[in-house]
Amino acid sequence: MVNIRSWADADYDGLVASMRVLGFDLDNTLACSKQPMHAAMADRITRLTRLIPVAIITGGRYELVVSQILDVLGKDADRANLHLMPTSGTRYYRWNGADWACVYEHELSEEDKRRAIDSLRRHAEEQGVWNEPSWGPRIEDRGSQITFSALGQLAPAEAKERWDPGDAKKMRLAAAVAADLPHLKVRPGGYTSIDVSAPGLDKAYAVRALADRLGVEPSRIVFVGDRMNPGGNDYPAAQAGAAALSVTGPDDTLRLCDELLDRLERQTDPAGHTGRD
Repeated sequence: MVNIRSWADADYDGLVASMRVLGFDLDNTLACSKQPMHAAMADRITRLTRLIPVAIITGGRYELVVSQILDVLGKDADRANLHLMPTSGTRYYRWNGADWACVYEHELSEEDKRRAIDSLRRHAEEQGVWNEPSWGPRIEDRGSQITFSALGQLAPAEAKERWDPGDAKKMRLAAAVAADLPHLKVRPGGYTSIDVSAPGLDKAYAVRALADRLGVEPSRIVFVGDRMNPGGNDYPAAQAGAAALSVTGPDDTLRLCDELLDRLERQTDPAGHTGRD
């Protein structure tokens, strides 16, 4: 069952009563594209890690999770309560007490990487997408995922949002590439991107893998993202059974976090115990 609500319409009392894990998309949810979280958001995420397991499930590579999240996280964050799942959950990192250790990774073969890169470039050129202005490299090898960014990896957020508001360009390009690579998963990513990974690996896989490792039902995971529409890269998390909350940007997420923190912190007594089972 797909369960998606706007953050503004959420039953926060009900969510806090049932949730055991809180998950977030990164770009345009916790932070602007490729930018670190603002201080206020870093404060909220730090406080949340002391109350509940927090997962970051993003299409971006691990190095961006470091610069956007870890480098600005508060010193008193409970890192053992933080789950990092970059490249759409094809990798998973946990804190081991001294460093971030990779729990699993699903790397693409060199042949599949080559074929994906060739297909992305060829079809982008055929469809006139390759000729768009570019800010930085258009194709990035993320190990477990090949990502095409129509305007380049460093394009400003405003340009990304204007490029394909109806997702028609991305869907057309993804369909053409998928026809070349039937053994791989090809899906639209963020505002301007197409991601290629091993089959069955998306945010639905990440939610199920996280639920399995933490011993909870997917419905006990609340996932927050800005691309919850069918075809959006956050939608698979809802398809996996997570209680999905849709936001339009970090400002919404900050208000959502305040609603959750208000209830979670009131449930915690001075000894650090919570009233939840």
